[in-house]
Amino acid sequence: MPATGPSTGRIKKAEDSSVVDNANIKVIDVTDAIARDILASSRPFLFSENLGEGRPVGSMIGQGDVLDVSIWEAPPATLFGTSGSESRLGAPLSLARNNSLPEQMVDSEGQIVIPFIGRVQAAGRTPQEIARTITTRLNGIAHQPQAIVRLSNNAAANVTVVGEVAKSTRVPLTSRGERVLDILAEAGGVREPVGKMTIQITRGMKVASLPLEMVIRDPRQNVRLQPDDVMTLLYQPYSFTALGAVGKNEQLPFEATGLTLAEALGRLSGLQDSRSNAKGVFIFRFESPEAVNPTIRASARLTPDGKIPVIYRINMRDPSTLFIAQSFPIRDKDVLYVSNAPLADIQKFVSVIFSTFLPIATTATAFRQ
Repeated sequence: MPATGPSTGRIKKAEDSSVVDNANIKVIDVTDAIARDILASSRPFLFSENLGEGRPVGSMIGQGDVLDVSIWEAPPATLFGTSGSESRLGAPLSLARNNSLPEQMVDSEGQIVIPFIGRVQAAGRTPQEIARTITTRLNGIAHQPQAIVRLSNNAAANVTVVGEVAKSTRVPLTSRGERVLDILAEAGGVREPVGKMTIQITRGMKVASLPLEMVIRDPRQNVRLQPDDVMTLLYQPYSFTALGAVGKNEQLPFEATGLTLAEALGRLSGLQDSRSNAKGVFIFRFESPEAVNPTIRASARLTPDGKIPVIYRINMRDPSTLFIAQSFPIRDKDVLYVSNAPLADIQKFVSVIFSTFLPIATTATAFRQ
């Protein structure tokens, strides 16, 4: 008989007879434990856990940064010039002398040059630590010296923003401690709907990704960015395909924040009462080995891209399945298939017989009359 896909029985036998890309298909009945394992394996790595909160830029000086150094000397100033000045009455007026040095760029060796004391290590230190070093080394040659060091231009501390943003750019970091959404605002925001965007942050050899909507909803994921971070905005229109005895056969998009089986069936207008097999709801997926039971994983043969062909079987006649469906995640490129009920095939057969022989019987009756 005509059909839109395999029957429930043929899918059950797929584990024994079918091969996809040289990998045996695994048929797995979805239980609460299976759903929990899959949900745990699909949990994203949070920015707060993977990258940490970070510290504001400016608390640590790097190569290429420009520093403003001011040195104060108490009267009578002996090293940086006289501090005496005269009042209107001609009496000397003693004031501390401030000597602002030319801006100092931290060189390739991480050092700056200060008059009378020479080279001072700056890279990898805070402005306060540099100021204390200058003050200590001036003691004995200046009169009660004090130093103030300020970060004038953090040319070495930038974040690169690329991808689906209004303007790909390099954004300088300041001592304010810019966060993910601050940098995104500097780049002009995203060009696609927020629900379909993913933020990827690359820090050295570490890469972390989260849906933009999750970063907006959870302030803990709006972490501070660090120098040389690369923030990429990715447009990822996730989708799954629905086939068989469902309300409509089509490819349906869903948000980067994810979709559950219950939500997917709701968007499809549920199963077709007239022909669906409630015990024959299947999800076809190339699954990550980490999400599969170790026993199944040991006997599976991986596809060239390291996946395991898996068919998840869901029994919608079991009331507890409705709870499981509320947490079972749909993944990008999944195929949701619902087979026909056995009685639907019988009905189609009877319909074919009836449509074939009814005209003949009607004609024969007409001739008899």
